[in-house]
Amino acid sequence: MTNKNGIIGLTIVFALISIYYLSFTFVSRNIKGKAEAYATNANGQVDQAKKQAYIDSLWREDVYLGQTLQEVMERELTLGLDLQGGMHVVLEVSPVDILKGMAGGNARSAAFQKAIKDASEAQKSSSSSYVDLFVKAYKEAAPNTSLASVFSTSANRGKISSNSSDSEVTKMLKTEVSGAIDRAFQITQARIDKFGVTNPNIQRLPNTNRILVELPGVENPERVRRLLSGAAKLEFCEVYLTNELAPAIEGLGAFLSKEEASQKAAAKATASAAPATAADTTKKAAATSLAEQLAQKSDSTKKDSSAIAAQSAALTSLFVPMPQGLGVYLKDTARANKILARPEVRTLFPADLVFMWDRKGTEAANGQLILPLYFIKKQGGQAAMEGDVIVDANHDYDDRGRPEVTMRMNGEGARKWRSLTARSINRPVAIIIDNLVYTAPTVQGEIPNGNSSITGNFTVEETKDMSNVLKAGKLPAPTNIVEEAVVGSTLGAEAIRDGVVSSIVGLIIVLVFMVAYYARAGWIADITLLMNLFLLLGVMASMSFVLTLSGIAGIVLTIGMAVDANVLIYEGIKAEINEGKPFKLAVTDGFKHSLTAIIDSNVTTLLTGVILWIFGTGLVLGFATTLVIGLVTSLFSAIFITRLFLEAQVAKGKTFAFYSALTKNWFKDNHFDFVSQRRRFYIISTVIIVIGIGSFIFKGFGLGIDFKGGRSYVVRFEKAVETDQLRSALSDALESTPEVKTFGGSDQVKITTAYLIDNTSPDADQQAQAKVLEGASKMKDNKAKIVSYSKVGPTMAYDTMISAVYAILLALAANFAYIFIRFKRLAFSYGAVMSLFHDVVIILAIYSLFNGILPFSLDIDQAFIGAILTMIGYSMNDTVVIYDRIRDYLSQDKAKNESLPTVINNALNSTLSRTAVTGISVILVLLVLIVFGGEVIRGFTFCMLLGVIVGTYSSLFVAAPIVVDLLQRDNKKMAAAPAVTETAGKKMKA
Repeated sequence: MTNKNGIIGLTIVFALISIYYLSFTFVSRNIKGKAEAYATNANGQVDQAKKQAYIDSLWREDVYLGQTLQEVMERELTLGLDLQGGMHVVLEVSPVDILKGMAGGNARSAAFQKAIKDASEAQKSSSSSYVDLFVKAYKEAAPNTSLASVFSTSANRGKISSNSSDSEVTKMLKTEVSGAIDRAFQITQARIDKFGVTNPNIQRLPNTNRILVELPGVENPERVRRLLSGAAKLEFCEVYLTNELAPAIEGLGAFLSKEEASQKAAAKATASAAPATAADTTKKAAATSLAEQLAQKSDSTKKDSSAIAAQSAALTSLFVPMPQGLGVYLKDTARANKILARPEVRTLFPADLVFMWDRKGTEAANGQLILPLYFIKKQGGQAAMEGDVIVDANHDYDDRGRPEVTMRMNGEGARKWRSLTARSINRPVAIIIDNLVYTAPTVQGEIPNGNSSITGNFTVEETKDMSNVLKAGKLPAPTNIVEEAVVGSTLGAEAIRDGVVSSIVGLIIVLVFMVAYYARAGWIADITLLMNLFLLLGVMASMSFVLTLSGIAGIVLTIGMAVDANVLIYEGIKAEINEGKPFKLAVTDGFKHSLTAIIDSNVTTLLTGVILWIFGTGLVLGFATTLVIGLVTSLFSAIFITRLFLEAQVAKGKTFAFYSALTKNWFKDNHFDFVSQRRRFYIISTVIIVIGIGSFIFKGFGLGIDFKGGRSYVVRFEKAVETDQLRSALSDALESTPEVKTFGGSDQVKITTAYLIDNTSPDADQQAQAKVLEGASKMKDNKAKIVSYSKVGPTMAYDTMISAVYAILLALAANFAYIFIRFKRLAFSYGAVMSLFHDVVIILAIYSLFNGILPFSLDIDQAFIGAILTMIGYSMNDTVVIYDRIRDYLSQDKAKNESLPTVINNALNSTLSRTAVTGISVILVLLVLIVFGGEVIRGFTFCMLLGVIVGTYSSLFVAAPIVVDLLQRDNKKMAAAPAVTETAGKKMKA
């Protein structure tokens, strides 16, 4: 091997990087374990608040290699919702409310109302934007009315006029809807930050008006629904200055001093035991500074200076003085909220004062984050102004070229703004959204016309964000939950157990099988597989990968498929040895001749994995990400690490066989005649496909809620339950017959219903859940509990189905193109795609025929599509290896003296050992996943198992025979072509 030392160095670097990133996971898990031990009482119960307080105390502290706990936890392999419980939500910004807001009073017209209704109905089965659907519906409802006559209101002045064309108005509407989505995303981020969830995942889904939110560990879904749904509340309020509240702040210091005095002994003991930290130094300096401020600004300066100092010290043990008021270290905000809510503290401050936190913190000199606290003035609990008066807001630059925000108000807003700014000259006015202060600019002078600019030390990004926030008050844009899933912590714990067990068992089976088949060479393959697993986890950790149950399934399957590269190498070396080559040369040539097949087979699988990654979400996305990473690490391990081990053996003068005593004569001198029986297999496949099409027509499929919409509940009973009896009981409560299937054991079922799925009211989910529990309660002496829940709206279901169709078509097209590029003959591309089509139809036939018969779900959903695409990748992997050998045999001299069917038969027989060994390895792994992987991925795994079996069959009996037929046809045409040309030439001469 050339550059051997370079490969060794690269492997070591790769391994060290993996160790580095994986170490964060171990450190994080260790600290979480200590936090749980700290919070566990004598009865073994964990106080979650105490556990979180322990973690919060270290959140901004250095805990590992100069990294804070926050940074360590951000770099760990995070568990997904299905492994630790939590909530997954997809929010959709309501374009209906945006269009109504922009139309103003014109939204009440009959034509507008009809267009809104028709567009909303059409969106359930269309991938077009809502604005396009609305425009089309409105032109049908009012064909002689221009859009400008509807939307050229005072609120849209400067953007369109009464003379604007329909296309200009449509463009403006799309811009405003897109802006509303950006605002909703920012508001959602702020709300989630306020919610206090560890490691939340918030993403704007590209090319949609949807936002994905994942909240691990959430145990109060109703609170999340209230928090995420509904329009944001924008307010403008006056702010109390610190010197105006000096007596109240002194009183707060006295209260804290009194509290500390009651715990003086304990505090003194702690102080004497602990060394001074940077935070202590900062607080002492702050105490002196605040004491001086209070001494200067308060009327109570006649008090004993030592008393003031004591009160200030107590105050700064929690609070930090800041220009706008006070601040609190982020880890202390929970304690501050409790103290500020105490009645004896609340009475110290004015009745119209409200405490509010800043949206984002400020980093202190000691590296810790301080959250500013504002003293907001609200007369009677009402803000001086609300956001409905904002007409427009934009980011711009002032006359000095500094980024600024401009805003324009309506007539009512201008009057209120003039009054507010007049009494707030040289004072801040807080701009608040959802009770968080976004900014508090100081008013320079009275603003009479409602046109204002906000300047400061802003970046362009900050002014863009601020203008979006201000716009949020202009249009009511509530968000609707179109997809939702709740996983209970109990189910998550079971998923972890299933995932770990399936991983360990799958790995052991593959390792044992390789040793049993290849003997000593199998041990080298096993070491390579273990290193591949280690590198795979290292890459995942470096990407801050969220590990889900489907991700674990991807890891297990990657182990099975990683065998393939080793098998191709070993079978290649074995073939070279059988030709009489010395061991050293056989190893070199075996690697060289197998490299093309390894790369081709892995690229086709990689293409499918990338398509899965692009189109997939949830379970499919986690699986696809693991699969793609695993393919890359498998290639590196097989091509480089395996060769390093083999060449190390060669350097020591050692030789060994690539078989065991048991497998020595397996697949030796095979002479199966695949090609001559091809018409028989064409007939078998055709019969299965025809039966399947009949089942499609008369029986149909069981569609999951991903594709039909609805609500799905996993309900666990204390005892076994009869599904027919439960279905009957639920029919009355849900006003229609739901789908009820056993899910896991006989005491657990999955209930799917479309009850209230079109209802977007905030309490619709509660009503539906109550009805499910009402029906389940009719099972006498058998208590029921909902352990997980999911919802998919009709629009989301349609979009998911369309994405699935595109994904499958794109996978077929990509593989067709790659095969043509690599093999230069359309016969190979047609054979590959026709065999893939054959595989998909047969699996669909099995799913239709056996739906409701097998003891697990055979629903067609997004997980099924993921499995189909994975099967396409595997089938192409198998087919390409066979095609590669066919190409080699066709290019050899001996092929000239043999018929095409004979050459292809020889090629198929020569790859039979590789096909069998890889197929057996993957099948063993999939069987482990079906048995131990848990109910969540059982249907997904079953589809892949079918795919491996059907894909192996089609590679041998469909793809290769089709190539025979097409090449024979091409050869006949080529043989006939010269004679025709010659005849034509003679005629022309004559």
